[in-house]
This record gives sequence, structure tokens and C-alpha cells, in this order.
Amino acid sequence: MLTSKYLLSTYKNTSSDTEIISHRLMLRAGMIRKLSSGLYIWLPTGIRVLKKIENIIRQEMNKIGALEILMPIVQPADLWEKSDRLLRYGPELLKIKDRHQRLFVLGPTHEEVITNLINKELRSYRQLPLILYQMQTKFRDEIRSRYGVIRSREFIMKDAYSFHLSQESLQKTYEIMYDSYRNIFNIIGLNFRIVEADNGSIGGNISHEFQALSNNGEDRIVFSNKSNYAANIELAETFKSNIEFSLPTKNLLQINGPYLDNIKYLVNHLNISIKKIVKTYIVKGKKESGFNLIAILIRGDHELNEKKLEKISIIDSPIIFANEKEIRLVTGSGPGSVGPIGLNIPVIIDIAVSQMSDFIAGANNDGKYYTGINCKRDLQCTYIADIRNVIEGDLSPDGKGILQIQNGVEIGHIFQLGTKYSDLIKASIQAEDNTNKTMLMGCYGIGVSRIIAAVIEQNHDKYGIIWPILLSPFEIAIIPINMHSSEIVKKTTENIYKILTQQNIDVILDDRKETPGVMFADIELIGIPNILVISDTGIKNKVVEYKIRRTGERKMINKDKIVDYILKTIKKKNSFFSKNIT
Repeated sequence: MLTSKYLLSTYKNTSSDTEIISHRLMLRAGMIRKLSSGLYIWLPTGIRVLKKIENIIRQEMNKIGALEILMPIVQPADLWEKSDRLLRYGPELLKIKDRHQRLFVLGPTHEEVITNLINKELRSYRQLPLILYQMQTKFRDEIRSRYGVIRSREFIMKDAYSFHLSQESLQKTYEIMYDSYRNIFNIIGLNFRIVEADNGSIGGNISHEFQALSNNGEDRIVFSNKSNYAANIELAETFKSNIEFSLPTKNLLQINGPYLDNIKYLVNHLNISIKKIVKTYIVKGKKESGFNLIAILIRGDHELNEKKLEKISIIDSPIIFANEKEIRLVTGSGPGSVGPIGLNIPVIIDIAVSQMSDFIAGANNDGKYYTGINCKRDLQCTYIADIRNVIEGDLSPDGKGILQIQNGVEIGHIFQLGTKYSDLIKASIQAEDNTNKTMLMGCYGIGVSRIIAAVIEQNHDKYGIIWPILLSPFEIAIIPINMHSSEIVKKTTENIYKILTQQNIDVILDDRKETPGVMFADIELIGIPNILVISDTGIKNKVVEYKIRRTGERKMINKDKIVDYILKTIKKKNSFFSKNIT
């Protein structure tokens, strides 16, 4: 490819609304352009990378016997009514009507469509197990699009679905897909972790996320420093020990203070450790539980884990926090002075709070607080549960080592759905005993466009992107110095370019009438891993300069041997990165 024939849309700078490096570099390198909030146009450089990632994924899916299909992004809303997700999915589900006023949705996922398809297409147990997959655009109407393609409204996903007659068959395919995903991300060259995860709106019982480590990731992943334990922070459990109530050393005492709705201000005002303060939240209970409002107790330095709290049977899901009017009706105070003593509503206490003594909480009177509270002495400790986020330094739930926390970008998620969708959409098949049985399902997603951002987050420097060779838009770049004024440079450059192209090497030749500085800046910004520099001086000395983008290492190679050297180098790198890693 000649740059004179290519849309090389590089920028020196980007707008101030780019929050992370991958978003900034994708814009500067001419990979994407913003059309509207969360909507991006993919330019030639971005498309080339996107297609290479798709090919890696497609190769691995085909290898395990998955069959590729393509489903519409526009889906009939009545399928979503059958699965009970039309309303439950929430405002991220964009609804549209056609000219006949029939309701459709822009698909954020395809469980309903694939289940409906399989129900019509399969007849016998002999056709199972079956895995189908697609590379398709999805749309989720995010409340706030951010981080470029990491949190966009329109994105490209590889989603696969498997169908089975038994849990044993589903488990076997789940393990195959688990290994296949691990292989894909190893081939791509990502630093990632596999963690236990919450199933969210997709549903099912078992799921794992594949998280690319990144300081700018939206997710927090938890792992032990001495075992294989790893989980998304939403699912990570605290170490289960026998609950031992601490004995009080102080009497219960009510004190006056200003009305403070921020715990940090209370810490400063009372000059105490935040670990001695307990926060009280008031949330809605499930209607069928008989409790309208429920109090939640968390230690001052801990964060409430809403996913854990939702799993408690009397709590409404999703979590709804009471407003100030509702709080005052049940406690007599505003949120800043709410506490557990004297409440006539259920109180759910986090395990860490149950083991505290002599702590401080609101007295349910504006500007008043209790000190010296003891859980066993002063509170009804009926409901004790793990309802907080773990923190660094906590014991690992498996009892091996301590927990560490890093940010991650979710690049893949696999689920065991069971019969969640096949029950609702009535997807059954004739079993060997001639009875109809409901099929079990698995669901397996990869964020194709998101992978690009994750790779850039892990592979960049002050000059730009540093692509692994399998993903790079071009395998090698040729920068000729003064090609338009030196016949020998022009002839040598065109000869090398021709031979490399004939050998199916993905090469870009910068034939623009630009200064070497501009050419080097653009090629390094785009991140081409191998760079050849051809100059009069080099040719006179019978050498061509070869530069490795990742390390900056430079070598002078005999010009008559440069083609063989490049072919050997690139084929060696391709072989290394594309081999199966298990």
C-alpha cells in the first residue's frame, strides 16, 4: 500500500474530551472518527486491525466446530416480551417502530433470536450439541458513553450460543470455549485474567469474565497473591470465618455534633478513624417480603456491594435507595444522622460490622450521634451477611494468601444459561426416548472492537501505538529519505516494496513528499512494528536501516540481503504469535 493512495488521517493532537490513552491514540492514528456520542466511523487503519482480530477469533471458533451465521440487529419486540426482558433490560434497550407501528428493538444481544431460530430448525437430539456464532454489530443506549470504543453505544461483538440436552454436555462445551477464549487472548498478546463473574441481565448460573489488565479499565478484578482465586469485585467474597462478637469496652453515649452528610467531614470533626464509624443506608424491600424499607450497615471505609445485597431475599432488585422524605418518615432524621439503634425496620449488618465494638453511628436525630455502640449488646443482629466489596489486604476467600485488586477491561464473558431462554421461548427437541425435552444453552461473547482499545492500553509509548505483529494494520513500513530527488533511493525502494508485496507481506510505503520527521512521526504513531529506512548514505554503504518499533533497536542490514532478512523475521514473529498457546 502506498500512502499516496491511502487515507492516512493522523492528528498531532486530539480534543480534550478523550479521557484515556487508547481513545486518544485511536483518533490520532486515524483509526476512528466520532459521529455522535458513542458512535464511531471506522477508517481504513482501524478496519485493518478490526479484521485481523476477527480472523483470529473466527479461526479459533471454526477449530472447535462452531458454525458461523449472521442475525439481524433489528429484532421483533415480541421475542423480548416472551423472555420477559423487554421492560426488565432497562433504558439501554433502544425501541423503534416500523411504518406499520410494529415494535422492534436494536439488539444489544441475541439470546432471544437464536433461541427462536433453533426452536424452528432443530428436530432431533442427534443434531446436538450445536454451537453457532456470529460477528455482528450491537447497540446499547448507554447513559454515558465514555472511553472511546470501550464504552460506546454501537460496537462489534462475537457472540456464540451452544445447545444441549444435558448439563454434562453443556459443561463440556463450556470448558472447550473457556480454553478457546484463553487461546484467542494469548494469541492476540493480551495480559489478562479469568475471573468468576456476575451473570447480570444475561442470566444463568455460572459465568466467567476475561479481563485485560488496564489502569483505565472500568471493572475492578480481585485475585489472590498465593492461589488461583480470581473474581470480579461484584462477586468476590470476603473470607468466611466464624462470626465472633467483640465485647464492649465503653458505654453507649449520645453526643452532639453538626449535621454532616459526608462521612469524611464526620471523621475530621470527631478526630477518629473512619474504621470506627458505621454507615447506615435505607433501601427498598421486596413487596412480597412485607418490608417496605430496610436498613443496611457498612463499616465507614468499606463500599456497599449492590450485587451481593440484591441476592438477599427480602431486598428489592435492582437496589432502590430511599429518598430523604422516606428516610425521615422512618428514622426521624436526614441521611447524615441515620443509625441502627431504635429502628423498627429490619437491619442487615455486614460481617465486618458484626465484629466491631465501640463504634459510632447516627442517632436518628439531626446532628446527634451514638458512640460506644456494640453489635451484640445494642442491636438486633438477626441479619448478618457479606454485603461489602472486598479491599486489598483482605484474606482470600479460599484461605490462601491476601487479595489484590487491579482495574480491567472486560474483553470476553461466557455463561451457562441453562434453560432460562429455552423455557420461556419453548425451545425443545425430541430426545432419544421420543419425549420432548427443553434444551440447555450456553452463551459466549467477545468484545471485538473493545479488544483494540485494550491492546493499545497495554502497548503504547510517548510516540504512539505499538502493535503486536498479528494485529498491526501493516507488518512493515518503508520510509525512503528524499525518494523524489534521488533516483537510486527511488529505484531501491520500489524494488524492495515490489518483492515484499509479491511475498504477501503487508507493507506500507510512505511515498509522500514529506520530511523524514513527519514520516517517522506518522509511522510510529500508527504503530507499525517493523520499519525500513532507505537513504542515499545507506545505499552508498550497501546497507538499509531496519528499526524495531517496540524496542527502538536499529540494525544496518546489507541491502542485497534485506528482503530475505525481513521475510525470515516477519515469518518467525508470525509463527510465534499465532501458535496455539494453552
